[in-house]
Amino acid sequence: IFLFYVSIVHTQNSINLKVIDTPNDKGESITLTVEGLPKDTTIGEYEIWRSTEQDENFLMVAKVSSKQASFVDTDVNDGVKYLYLLKYKKGTEVLVSPVVGPVISRGQWFHTQRVNVLVGALFSFLFILGFVWYAKRGKKLYIRPIAGLQAIDDAIGRATEMGKPTLYSAGLGKMDRVATMASMNILSSVAEKTAEYNTPLIFPNYDPVVMTTAQEVVKEACSRAGHPEAYHPDNIFFVTQSQFGYAAAVDGIMTRQLPATNLFLGTFEAEALILAETGNSIGALQIAGTDSTIQLSFFIVACDYTLIGEELFVASGYLTQDKQVLGSIKGQDWLKAIIVLLILIGGIAGIIGFDGFLKFFNIG
Repeated sequence: IFLFYVSIVHTQNSINLKVIDTPNDKGESITLTVEGLPKDTTIGEYEIWRSTEQDENFLMVAKVSSKQASFVDTDVNDGVKYLYLLKYKKGTEVLVSPVVGPVISRGQWFHTQRVNVLVGALFSFLFILGFVWYAKRGKKLYIRPIAGLQAIDDAIGRATEMGKPTLYSAGLGKMDRVATMASMNILSSVAEKTAEYNTPLIFPNYDPVVMTTAQEVVKEACSRAGHPEAYHPDNIFFVTQSQFGYAAAVDGIMTRQLPATNLFLGTFEAEALILAETGNSIGALQIAGTDSTIQLSFFIVACDYTLIGEELFVASGYLTQDKQVLGSIKGQDWLKAIIVLLILIGGIAGIIGFDGFLKFFNIG
């Protein structure tokens, strides 16, 4: 960072121009600060002129109000040496400063005012890693019971006893959606159970990529259950990428196949209530879950069990009892508790005026 000063001497005022590379930025920015501006309200503005070290022709880049003491020049390139001067008009008199520079714009690797973010990220990483390590050592981690997930085994058993299929839907989400990824993890456990019970699993898909992924997930789950013959790729099929066309197709499947269990787990939009009401009309046991807070209310009133919010994302660890996933879930839960505690401490610190805590978190 290059720092330069130049003084313009007037009979009544001393004006300093400070030019620096803008700190804590991605580059292509130079900050200019004018100090000692007079309080004379008849003076409207000052002019900033710029040139490069190779070109002696100065061009005006900005006219700035005398009430504004700083200016950020963003029309620059990194690595180029720039020169600046200031012209100041007062009546018929024009004051021109000596040339200031050269100054070079560069991007910074690290934002020095975001040390707290770095500390928080490192702490969170090590905290979750510690819980994963703790779980892998064989220690038992308590995860509160989730009624919707506990009911999946009973729902599949119900379909088996009734001799009817289980219908699974991941909604309208594509594979880049977190809810769809979570749905594929749940599908793995569901497919393993249906393979063990020899229960047909029907999965109509909105997206062809999700369909391909689901086929591989179900195939692997059937093999893991020891029943590779239970995998039927024709039961996992693409329907359409029309939202209400998909809803109509799934409704038609439900009214014709009469599944005993419907599992709606993934990303759902306006078709959520249409699917849930149709499933309710045929007497199916329904378990739903989505990350859309708008659609949750429809699932709650029309389904037997609903996974709310993060319950959808922790389902894979809950069903499989995978130590690594459970450790990660437990670590995140404790981090949330710590964040709530810090919010309370921050509120108390703000009331009593303890600035050190607030400044570290850039509060106030």
